[in-house]
Amino acid sequence: MSQNILRQAAEAQFAQEIEELKKHDKHTRPENWLLSPHAVVTYLMGGTLDNGFEISCKYIGNRRLMEIAVATLTTDRALLLYGLPGTAKSWVSEHISAAISGDSGLVIQGTAGTGEDSVRYGWNYAQLLSAGPVPEAIVETPVMRGMKEGKIVRVEELTRIGSDVQDSLITILSEKMLPIPELNTKVMAVRGFNIIATANNRDKGVNDLSSALKRRFNTVILPVPETIEEEVEIVQQRVASFSKSIDLPVEKPILEEINRIVTVFRELRNGVSSDGKTKLKSPSGTLSTAEAISVMNSGLSLAYHFGDASLRADDLASGLIGAIIKDPVQDKIVFQEYMETVLKQRDGWKDIYRACREII
Repeated sequence: MSQNILRQAAEAQFAQEIEELKKHDKHTRPENWLLSPHAVVTYLMGGTLDNGFEISCKYIGNRRLMEIAVATLTTDRALLLYGLPGTAKSWVSEHISAAISGDSGLVIQGTAGTGEDSVRYGWNYAQLLSAGPVPEAIVETPVMRGMKEGKIVRVEELTRIGSDVQDSLITILSEKMLPIPELNTKVMAVRGFNIIATANNRDKGVNDLSSALKRRFNTVILPVPETIEEEVEIVQQRVASFSKSIDLPVEKPILEEINRIVTVFRELRNGVSSDGKTKLKSPSGTLSTAEAISVMNSGLSLAYHFGDASLRADDLASGLIGAIIKDPVQDKIVFQEYMETVLKQRDGWKDIYRACREII
């Protein structure tokens, strides 16, 4: 049955790595943690164990940021991963939870419709009507389960949740306690419980955190990749993982195509060509690393199912245009200018220029 799962949780996908780290972990483990903080960072950043076993790299970037993030979770402060969309906030959150608790599935997905009963607890109304407010009628949320079991709970897109619902976390984070006034009781958090929240500052309709809630979090800002080499490596790693998970064969090396997509994204994001000679207008979208991964995955799928499985420029063009042109008027003008001033003039890029020109 597990072979048919579209996307395995991190703790299942990397179970062997976690097990090997447990065997060779000589550092102090906080109570209810599977691994020590040192081993958690090794799991995230990759490395070679004493027996020669290779731990794959999950986060390509500054190791110190991961050390700060993991160290935060050993304290009484919760962790807020903050940054632009596509900077691997959810990815890091999932893998930290998997390495610490062995369970990355205690998740609250923040939306404009997320209510307080999704954060604190809910009720089975059929049982509530028949038996009244009894413990058996309570519907446990991921937060309540995490508190009882001493596990990490993930809150995705915290700033998408309404401010009044956000503030329901204050008592939980400061008192490590969840009151249930209907039963005149409370749930006390077991050691090992903490919260990792993610948030970005580019969403429309963002609800800023209250100062009271901000004080309960230690914020770690995840930056966009500093160099093109770093970003290319991230895209290459994630595309290879995607292709493997859905049995999509890659017929030829795709590093050159990844380089081109990442170069386009970085130039438009930075507002200047890679040689520094041409100033460019930036589109309204974020053009994140995550979107570059999506463009590559879409292109590979097109090439395999509707081509000869060899990735070409016309397989990438539609995904590239879809990622760049969010505003059909302004972004289209920006990209057309970029095509004529940069793509058309660049040696070896005529194929992607023509493919985009045919669509746009």
